[in-house]
Amino acid sequence: MSEAISQADAAIPDPYSLPLDAIDVVQAQLFQQDAHWRYFERLRAEDPVHYCADSPFGPYWSITKFEDILYVDKNHDIFSSAGGITIGPPVNVPEQQIMRTAMFIAMDPPKHDEQRNTVSPVVAPRNLAKLESTIRERAARILDSLPVGETFNWVERVSIELTTQMLATLFDFPFEDRYKLTRWSDVATAAPGSGIVDSPDQRRAELLECLEYFTRLWHERANQPKGDDLDLISMLAHGETTKDMITRPMEYLGNLILLIVGGNDTTRNSISGGVLFLNQNPGEYAKLRNDPRVIPNMVSEIIRYQTPLAYMRRTAAVDTDLRGKQIKAGDKVLMWYVSGNRDEDAIDRANEFIIDRPNARHHLAFGFGIHRCMGNRLAEMQLRIVWEEIMKRFHFVEVVGEPERTLSSFVKGYTKLPVRVHPH
Repeated sequence: MSEAISQADAAIPDPYSLPLDAIDVVQAQLFQQDAHWRYFERLRAEDPVHYCADSPFGPYWSITKFEDILYVDKNHDIFSSAGGITIGPPVNVPEQQIMRTAMFIAMDPPKHDEQRNTVSPVVAPRNLAKLESTIRERAARILDSLPVGETFNWVERVSIELTTQMLATLFDFPFEDRYKLTRWSDVATAAPGSGIVDSPDQRRAELLECLEYFTRLWHERANQPKGDDLDLISMLAHGETTKDMITRPMEYLGNLILLIVGGNDTTRNSISGGVLFLNQNPGEYAKLRNDPRVIPNMVSEIIRYQTPLAYMRRTAAVDTDLRGKQIKAGDKVLMWYVSGNRDEDAIDRANEFIIDRPNARHHLAFGFGIHRCMGNRLAEMQLRIVWEEIMKRFHFVEVVGEPERTLSSFVKGYTKLPVRVHPH
């Protein structure tokens, strides 16, 4: 491990050495250094509905237990999405630098339901069945191109490549330009200064470029007769409740970002996480080799164990009480899925990676209620196919160095995973 990372580790205090009210879990460094686990362990045990009065993003509540998260997620009349799904920009950022977009995940009914229902047929079972052969063909091509006997970055060569190709298909996006989608996804979720964008102005400029590109595609699709083609832009352009969305460009951009990030980060980081977890748990890798039929169940366990989006935010719509804590209308409330998925009271041996775990789909990574991840079955299908194709080709995908993680408290992912592949 590099000296830089070791020094950074030293800068993160042991959570048990801090006063409880000084704990602030919305620190990107905690996640980049994989140092957040003990923070959440303490909050679950000592203060499961925790108020942080002072953070760079202003005050917020952390909900860390499985059942409490379910309660908040399901009660959208008490806990509204309309204030946004992330904690928001730091309080010291001038208002003119903030880019305000709207998206259906950050809306309440009825508008949320209208917009979600317009695009959800793209991931309906009939369309997923049509996509399966395309995904398998692409996964096979990507895996066949990997250099045997050389170290390479799995994130770049496999995880990003496969999910970017899939996104291009869902949008019917020009295939030769597909890497723009990956870039826009990274820009949309990155904090300025994180190594992806240097400033709020650069972030704004790149996202406006995204809007401009997709506006051109919208007009092309809107001018074509409505057909059976299930691509997301055609659906929005021809949908009864969304066909005027182009007149609200920030709402269009917000929904594009939602669909791009939702289709990219979740699957991409779970594809990388699965390789890492199997290397960390060789007994589980042996189970997989002995019986690849466990793959569908393993996929759910990978998603739980990775939890690709660490939290979702709600805003209290009314004064309310949770575990005796008084949450005021307007307060930011963060549901920490990453913590709920390690809650021993809800999941047996929650800190262990067990690929044949009973009831493996009992996890929070996709959310619950009306905002449950629209593409959850597509994500599961992509991961299942990838692992079926990996097991046909490789006895061992070996992790040969430390992973590098994303600098974000929202997207829980990887930028680098050095591996070598060992064919059968």
